[in-house]
Amino acid sequence: MTTLGVISDTHGLLRPEARAALASVDRILHAGDIDGRVVLQMLGSLAPITAVRGNMDRGAWARGLPEEVTLTVDGFAIHVVHDVYQLGLDPKADGIAVVVSGHTHRPRNEVLDSVLYFNPGSAGPRRHGCPVSLGKLHLGADGIRGEIILLDV
Repeated sequence: MTTLGVISDTHGLLRPEARAALASVDRILHAGDIDGRVVLQMLGSLAPITAVRGNMDRGAWARGLPEEVTLTVDGFAIHVVHDVYQLGLDPKADGIAVVVSGHTHRPRNEVLDSVLYFNPGSAGPRRHGCPVSLGKLHLGADGIRGEIILLDV
């Protein structure tokens, strides 16, 4: 089984609780609103990382980040975008198994039309009355299972 750590909307804050939750994952996906290269460096010290640019990611450091990216892990196509409403493809038609997004700060772990829509929520500063959270995707012979992890902060 492969486990992907999924995090979003850190807004420059990588909590110790988030680092601990991601310490044993095989790869990390960051769905944007990173707010600084330091967060990417710290996450990259835990596992290989794939990140996309969010609407708050500005400046020279962020220009190299794609707005969306598709990667294949263990035969599953996973598409990462910051705002799911800015999705540049048709997930089902394009063979995408999971769409990972952020932006709303609200966790989501929902299958629609055979595609898993997964938003880990926000691991950064608490906003909009939403929980502080991140997620994991577990990939195995039986498919993909999403897990939302509420951080005790």
